[in-house]
Amino acid sequence: MLLIRCPWCGDRPEVEFRHAGEAHIARPADPAMLTDAEWAGFLYERANPRGDYRERWRHIHGCGRFFNAQRHTLTDRFAGTYRPGEEPPA
Repeated sequence: MLLIRCPWCGDRPEVEFRHAGEAHIARPADPAMLTDAEWAGFLYERANPRGDYRERWRHIHGCGRFFNAQRHTLTDRFAGTYRPGEEPPA
């Protein structure tokens, strides 16, 4: 079983969490000014690297909060988790 560290609750089993996509995606300041292609890019285009990746998670069966994590996509190992607004692990 994979353990994921919630920044508020500590180490918990993976079944308590849900993946919420790529981290650090900024919403456009004025979405009405975007073309359809630009809006579709914001909604659907994400990086999909092999290796380290920063993503959002939600502790749905715990505190319910979102947090960020740095995870290696090939090994599923977490380099660390951090609260929104904090710096990612080195």
